[in-house]
Amino acid sequence: MTDIDQATRTNLEAAAFRTLVEHLRTRSDVQNIDLMNLAGFCRNCLSRWYREAAEAQGIALPDPEAREIVYGMPYKQWQAMHQKPATAEQQAALAKTHTGH
Repeated sequence: MTDIDQATRTNLEAAAFRTLVEHLRTRSDVQNIDLMNLAGFCRNCLSRWYREAAEAQGIALPDPEAREIVYGMPYKQWQAMHQKPATAEQQAALAKTHTGH
């Protein structure tokens, strides 16, 4: 494995995170329930992990602010613009593979 110092590793991880967030922002057609069913995480999970990382550093970051970092706008606004009702098939798949989000 390539030897990478910790500061460089952190910068690379941060760049990968920013790329993932930007990708999810541009792919608003991909619903959170689809992400959950296929990958076991969604935009809300990502924002929660961000909030938890902030808290581990002693930074109070409310969920709405963490979600805005991931969604690029307030969550309620994103929902109104992009979220579609889940189909019965999507809900059944979620129930089968995930026991609490």
